[in-house]
Amino acid sequence: MSYLNQMYGRKAAPTQSKSEKNPNRVAGGLRGQGADMFEMLGEDGAVKKIPTEAYVRSLEEQIRKQRAAIDVLERKLSRQDKSIQTIEAFMRQS
Repeated sequence: MSYLNQMYGRKAAPTQSKSEKNPNRVAGGLRGQGADMFEMLGEDGAVKKIPTEAYVRSLEEQIRKQRAAIDVLERKLSRQDKSIQTIEAFMRQS
């Protein structure tokens, strides 16, 4: 791209950056502010605590990140198991 085209040409729309916030800190911050739940009075006079949508989203984000970490660890574990099996097979042959 030429210099003039860079300066005066149309630019692509900026992409939305994904939030890289730590979900544990987000959930903790919501709890600390007291914004994790609200109380609702039922028809029977009982008070019910209902989690807010933002708090539920932060918990879902925590779960998603933990599942991704577990998947990576399971793959590493299966690779290690396979290498141990090949070493054991080699040792039996010797």
